[in-house]
Amino acid sequence: MTDASRASGAPISAGWRRCSACKSAIGFGATYWTCSVSTCNQKRTGLAFCTVSCWDAHLPVARHREAWAEEQTAPSRAAAGGAGSDPSKQRRIVRPGAPAKSSARADDVLIIASRLKDYVRAKSGYNTSDRALGPLSEIVRRACDEAIRSAQREGRRTVLDRDIPGI
Repeated sequence: MTDASRASGAPISAGWRRCSACKSAIGFGATYWTCSVSTCNQKRTGLAFCTVSCWDAHLPVARHREAWAEEQTAPSRAAAGGAGSDPSKQRRIVRPGAPAKSSARADDVLIIASRLKDYVRAKSGYNTSDRALGPLSEIVRRACDEAIRSAQREGRRTVLDRDIPGI
């Protein structure tokens, strides 16, 4: 991709992805370059560069010991599954799904005992029984359940501080 094509102002939806350095469009079926370092190619990072000079520009920031540019070919529009289509036609649906698999059990202690005991001792000079951890964990569970319901009512998948009752 030349400097002239970058300056042409082509809409980004016309491309497969954007260059991680200069943000110009990488078209469907076009040649692009990736970094040979695995951390640059993870799903979350997924760096793609339209030219070798753009790849070279990321090296001072990434501080790799040894790296090289690997030539790749972008998928065709059909193989990309309609990627690059009109963003106004894409929908984001937020709905409660199955809870994530977790090792948490209903009777787990959610309170850090040493921090609680330190707080009570500093505030009052009193000792704290280990038996206080269970009831406090239950109070935290109920507050979390209410916060989850509040986030669901607002269509979010993130519990925020404003969802916690009594704050």
